Amino acid sequence: MRNWIRFFLPSLCLAFVSIAAAAPAELTRPLPDTFPDLYAWRDTCNVYVWKHQDEALLINIADGSVVDHLPKIGVKKVTCLLLNNHHRENLQGIGRLDLETVQIVASTIEAEILASPTIFRKWQPKLGDQYSVYGASYVRPPNTPIEVDQVQAAGSKFTWHDLTFDCLSTPGHSPGEMTYVIRQHDQTVAFSGGLMHDGARLTNWFDSEWDYGFAAGIDALLTSVEQLGTRKIDVALPVQGPPIHNATQQLEAYRQRLQTFRAEYVRGYPVFDKDPAKRDRISVPTKVPHLNRVTPHLYKLSHDFQGRNFAMLISDEGHGLILDCGLFPAEVLDEIIVGARQHLGLKKIDAFWISHMHGDHFLLGPMLKEKYGAKAWTLDKIVDRCENPSRYDYAALVNTYGDGFDGMKIDKGFRAGERIDWQGYQIQVDWLPGQTEFGCCLWLDIDGKRIAFTGDNLFGDPTDETQTAHDCVVCRNSAILEEGHILGSQYLLDLKPDIVMAAHSYVMPEPEGILRRYHTWSKQMAQLYREMLPETNYEYLFDPYWVSAYPYRVDLSDGQPQMVEVTVRNFRDSPQQHRIELVLPPGITAKPTVLKGTVLPRSRQKFSIELQASGELSRPGIQIIPFDIELDGEHYGQWFDFIARTEKSSPAE
Repeated sequence: MRNWIRFFLPSLCLAFVSIAAAAPAELTRPLPDTFPDLYAWRDTCNVYVWKHQDEALLINIADGSVVDHLPKIGVKKVTCLLLNNHHRENLQGIGRLDLETVQIVASTIEAEILASPTIFRKWQPKLGDQYSVYGASYVRPPNTPIEVDQVQAAGSKFTWHDLTFDCLSTPGHSPGEMTYVIRQHDQTVAFSGGLMHDGARLTNWFDSEWDYGFAAGIDALLTSVEQLGTRKIDVALPVQGPPIHNATQQLEAYRQRLQTFRAEYVRGYPVFDKDPAKRDRISVPTKVPHLNRVTPHLYKLSHDFQGRNFAMLISDEGHGLILDCGLFPAEVLDEIIVGARQHLGLKKIDAFWISHMHGDHFLLGPMLKEKYGAKAWTLDKIVDRCENPSRYDYAALVNTYGDGFDGMKIDKGFRAGERIDWQGYQIQVDWLPGQTEFGCCLWLDIDGKRIAFTGDNLFGDPTDETQTAHDCVVCRNSAILEEGHILGSQYLLDLKPDIVMAAHSYVMPEPEGILRRYHTWSKQMAQLYREMLPETNYEYLFDPYWVSAYPYRVDLSDGQPQMVEVTVRNFRDSPQQHRIELVLPPGITAKPTVLKGTVLPRSRQKFSIELQASGELSRPGIQIIPFDIELDGEHYGQWFDFIARTEKSSPAE
């Protein structure tokens, strides 16, 4: 087994670059007075080196460049490697070690992730996949399995020569993150992984976003911070950033900041309150089963199917336009349409409109097309996410809902700002980001009201002044605040709708007050992210797509070359230099393998790559292909990835 791993692991460190600006020229001593045998090295992460005679214990390995400097301090061999977590940038140079003689130590959960990394990269993702946000995985394992020799349980002790570490379970930055605590010479030091960055801040956001706006990752961090706070830590040595002195005080400040952050982060309305009056206090029942009337020409699902997606405009001539349609049985849709024909004069459904990219808003789309002849319409930038969802790594796309629904043909994609002349009404189509970049607003003046269909951006009761109305902040929706909720909420304030028809059966009359609260919250939330993330342009630590591949899933199973488009994004106000190398598993080739260039301020640049699988594949099946990222002289390492398959998937993949 060891020989097999040793054969493949060099692919983990094909692309490391010595960055003088980002790493010290020599090993340093972070605590020279109390721990003279402790050294530190910086490249894609902090590597800590304990020296005992001519041996070394490493805490993380980063890109492996530390190995070249160990002889300078008299180290001839590394005999132990402690891992805080499974993240690639912390261990991508593991192939530089002699794995026959090095003991690898990690927690139970991290060991499981390291042992079977491709389990967490699905060819056919589902909403409930482990360690995913509705199908978009938040773990970042290496592209090759790593065997952990010694699995440490929470609360156990690990001994190496005369050093004894307490092994504490501190999840939040990673599902099974482990902190190693040691006390010597009246000083307690914690090798704390990504739990906290100096300044009482998050290491990044995308590793702690574990669910769809309910703060599971933040709650895990809070529990871990509280636990570590009881240990009276003097110095914490994190995986990123400088040593954290006065660590106990910083942990307490961090705990308080996380609580403040959490209070603003979680959804700004009572998600599980089923009181109909708080969700829709103006619609009234009709003779049609399951259908309520909002205005003389506008209808929606009754409270029988609270939380589902369906609204319909019916013109005087009997033409229908459906707004979103999903999450309720097909038989109910049939009942509604039959009833609308009998009681509301419906003659024909012209089209159904999709408000944003998430699958629950058009699960019944194929039925509307095939049985009722309706056309599928949406904003142009949403189209491909509906037609080809498996080409993306976003949350809650339609392919994650199962039943073999892997996309649906859209009949027309409209430009932002375009007007639809429908049955004498002028319907405006506008881009409406917020919960996701790929959303839109459809609005019109009808029945003496300006009515806006807003998708999932906001929900709630406009009469409740404690509500801020926002739905989730999920980075895997492509949802940067300044380009999302802030922009979208200002758009709605400027639009001045009389009624907001939110998705999931919410109706919000007289919404001006709640729209103002929503806009105020959006700006406050962005400021909290700026304060919580240790990067001038916080987006680099928020967005998991600033280097991304299209398609995310590349089928190489037929041996033919396939094209992949790589996008590199610049969030800065100045040009950005990058060097990005594809870390390819054996048997896959790319032309080119390295992308170098300059991205202009606040813009994106796209590159084309040709991928092909050869006949010498050593590991057929799903392959993880990381991007090894260097940006403006800093080596970030293998942060992001895409996947390829080299043989047809089984139904379980």
